[in-house]
Amino acid sequence: MPWINAFINMPTSEKSLRICKEGHQYYKSSDCPVCPVCEEKRKPDAGFLSLISAPARRAIEGKGITSLQQLSQYSEREILQLHGIGPSAMPKLRDALKKEGLGFKE
Repeated sequence: MPWINAFINMPTSEKSLRICKEGHQYYKSSDCPVCPVCEEKRKPDAGFLSLISAPARRAIEGKGITSLQQLSQYSEREILQLHGIGPSAMPKLRDALKKEGLGFKE
């Protein structure tokens, strides 16, 4: 099974120690500058933004969307084009809109 040796010998990404502006220390192997400690503190306890992943939440917040009424002004296609929005976020957003009698723009 030569593929096993190739898998075992794959280079691993080295994690580097980082310190955010709040002083939290964390290790990351990617270029992503987001501190996991700060991100966890920012996560809302309630509302539609609490239902989705942090990258999806940042994408929506980055577009200035803070309410379901604002979200309903966008089409699904427009939201899916935001970096950080994946297919798993869409059903959650659809359900949240539906519960309020809203939907994505056609």
